[in-house]
Amino acid sequence: MKARIRAVRPWLPLALLLLVLVLSCVAQAAVNEQANGGGRRRRRSPRRSTAAADGMVPITLLKSAAEKGAVCMDGTPPAYHLDPGSGAGNNSWIVNLEGGGWCNNARTCKFRTRTRHGSSDYMERHITFSGIMSASPASNPDFYSWNRVKIRYCDSASFAGDNFDKGTGLYFRGQRIWDAAIQHLLSIGMASADQVLLTGCSAGGLAAILHCDQFSAFFAGKNTTVKCLADAGLFLDALDVSGGRSLRSYYGEIVAMQEVARNLPPSCTGHLDATSCFFPQNVIDSIKTPIFLLNAAYDAWQVSGTRWWHP
Repeated sequence: MKARIRAVRPWLPLALLLLVLVLSCVAQAAVNEQANGGGRRRRRSPRRSTAAADGMVPITLLKSAAEKGAVCMDGTPPAYHLDPGSGAGNNSWIVNLEGGGWCNNARTCKFRTRTRHGSSDYMERHITFSGIMSASPASNPDFYSWNRVKIRYCDSASFAGDNFDKGTGLYFRGQRIWDAAIQHLLSIGMASADQVLLTGCSAGGLAAILHCDQFSAFFAGKNTTVKCLADAGLFLDALDVSGGRSLRSYYGEIVAMQEVARNLPPSCTGHLDATSCFFPQNVIDSIKTPIFLLNAAYDAWQVSGTRWWHP
């Protein structure tokens, strides 16, 4: 696999990359669940308009997105969390795409509508930002003062689907959520940013890869430095212990159910099938925007037991 991985210096030094690895997206999710009652279901409640002094960042429901059909799987509005920048970072932005796996059939997707990964009704109303999203100068010296945004994940196809299943009443509108959220952020100040970084972890890391050049296109003609970082977003099209390709089959069902093909990079779909283009190794060579790939040698999810591959 030949990947043209571009460095993102001067504002992504090696020390920070190590920090990102240590403070992984899995740890972040655990912290947020603990801070919000151990993962108990949360219904809508009043929110504060700015980040709280205690470090908990409030949710913003993007209700206007519903007019564009940009909704979570159960039809509730998408959401994001914004911790505003200050000082030297006032005109710089990080956009973080939340991860959380996928669903590949009506049963598993229906189940996710009763969780934060399928409905904004169950999303935490306040979350903590850590690692590359932290507001602490000590732990995040390069980005602590930037505008830091986490776009919540409730479509279950890495922000790439666009379909509606009449039989189940499920909305698969990840691409519309992506478009609506970015357009909204542009309207509240990101359009004039000096530098922007698109990032994500796990399924969000895959989303960052698939949307990297789309993100850059929003700033075409502007004097904005655009870069991407995918954390644990590489999922391998490899043989499993039975000699089959379990993940390819799984991805194929996601791509077909959510009609993902139309939103995948045309540089890939022009010569490969859509399922192949949901695998990052078939996309990264054609990405024009500078991108950094951060992946552990052993991904716990991918090598857990005998789920997919030999360890």
